[in-house]
Amino acid sequence: MPGRESPPPRRALLRGAAACFLLALLALLAPLAVPGLSGAQAALPAGGAASLERSIKAAFLYKFLGYAEFPASAFADGAAPLVIGVTGADDLAADLARIVAGRVVQGRPVAVRTLRDQDAPAGVHLLFVGGDDPVRLRNALRAIGAGPTLVVTESQQGLQQGSVINFRIVGERVRFDVSLEAADRNSVKLSSRLLTVANHVHKGAP
Repeated sequence: MPGRESPPPRRALLRGAAACFLLALLALLAPLAVPGLSGAQAALPAGGAASLERSIKAAFLYKFLGYAEFPASAFADGAAPLVIGVTGADDLAADLARIVAGRVVQGRPVAVRTLRDQDAPAGVHLLFVGGDDPVRLRNALRAIGAGPTLVVTESQQGLQQGSVINFRIVGERVRFDVSLEAADRNSVKLSSRLLTVANHVHKGAP
């Protein structure tokens, strides 16, 4: 009919909704800007929902660093970087590397290391173990030992196996649970601001 505008394509609507969702999640965790994932630049990544979920988790990992306190012994010196190690999730590591490029958290530059299963995570402050492989997670936890490391997983039994933060999908949203017991065991102090936006905080054994 003349004068009536055609409705926007469904794909465009989904892209806009996904961008708004991503911005809302990022806004929950501090006012730090995340390059490539803020303002008008936010958009549904190629690959659809799985790629969007991966990008959201990568952004969360970057944000977590700002709400975690590591002992001075975790750094070689005052200029040493905060290091995020990623195993079992190469695509997420690539997204994360783009996010942290040129960024500084708590006065330190941020570096991303992609780890293979056989690599020792020495010098890593945040370790993300991708997937739901209990053997990979068990080996990673054994490798870090009692070192000051914030271990983040996306496993069904992540917290039960010993991670500090575990991603969950709740109502089609990326959320996360926290184990304070594991944080204490790993000598990592988490900000109360982070805990207030967690899906669930376990004070004892999960």
